[in-house]
Amino acid sequence: MAKADSHRRPDGELTDRPRPNFERRLFFPNTLAAIVAELTQQGIAASAALEGTGLAPSELDAHTTRTSYRQLDVVVRNALRLSNDPAIALRAGLRMHVTAYGMYGYALLSSATLAEAGKFGVRYIRVIGPFCDVELSENAPTAIVTLKPLHWPNVAEATHRFAVEFALSAHLTTNRDRAGNAFKFSRVALDYATPPYASVYESLFECPVVFGQKRCRYEHDFNDGPMAFADPRTNAMVREMCDDLLSEVNRAGSLTAEVRRILVERPGRNLSISAIAEKLGTSTRLLRRTLDSEGTSYRGIRAEVRTRLAIEYLRTTRMSYEEIANRVGYSDGANFRHAFMRWTGKSPSDFRGNMREHRQSGAQKFCFPNGTQTA
Repeated sequence: MAKADSHRRPDGELTDRPRPNFERRLFFPNTLAAIVAELTQQGIAASAALEGTGLAPSELDAHTTRTSYRQLDVVVRNALRLSNDPAIALRAGLRMHVTAYGMYGYALLSSATLAEAGKFGVRYIRVIGPFCDVELSENAPTAIVTLKPLHWPNVAEATHRFAVEFALSAHLTTNRDRAGNAFKFSRVALDYATPPYASVYESLFECPVVFGQKRCRYEHDFNDGPMAFADPRTNAMVREMCDDLLSEVNRAGSLTAEVRRILVERPGRNLSISAIAEKLGTSTRLLRRTLDSEGTSYRGIRAEVRTRLAIEYLRTTRMSYEEIANRVGYSDGANFRHAFMRWTGKSPSDFRGNMREHRQSGAQKFCFPNGTQTA
């Protein structure tokens, strides 16, 4: 379930931006594959690394496989339990070359300049199912990249450290792929205590590394310039694909999507916003505020769901209007008819009649309150 992130960091910052969906299988398995490959190199069977995920080792190589944050979390915990190398996350992240990221990676490579690639990377990073969200500040001569673990916010837990370590190494590899092997960090700051293997950080990143800070971030020289593989046509094409992927991730990860899912799964039940908030494990106040930040409201989502369900029943069944009213949560047909007129500008009988008239000429389109259309 994708809740609003109400974790308060040591610096007092509180974010209400919803985390990506934890359960939905939306992402390619490249991150899992990198961790499993590192464990395999240590002599640990891939099947042991994947225990509890429901995935077979062969599925990591299939282009049709999609994975969830829950499965990633299981693999991280398996790695922490099975590996004898405390720096496994740092080493596994080095395996994440830019081509491992699919369309996202090709968009980075085909960007016109290094600065453009950096801005694209920040905006679209959630399409790859990252360990960390990213913020970028570019002020010549230094760029600062801040990392925020998405599902592992507790700085005292090993999973938080794993998420940051993997992200740091992956960023180092990806930056070198697009900027050249001379790229390096100039400083790394981390919000957790100094680990026993801190020397690995310094040998890997070749720069000062400080622990116990307010945020996780790294700095590097900001040297904008043309990309070696810049291609405007390729970039436009893969950006469009990334737009679609990001829309899918955002729909799955938003509280709006979670509220919609609950209402669809319980048609006919007149759930209050407080009941929805309880099911989502949040407060009514925070739910209202988060929905507002996502450009909607509980009343609007409920109206959209009722509209969709009513139209589906009108299109595909012969149910009476009283039966449809009951199915979508109205106590009587009159109230349903008034609401349907308000939603669509048509009465249920007119809508059903128009559907019959247009059936042979193709599917009738109707615009919902959020701007989307029926097929």
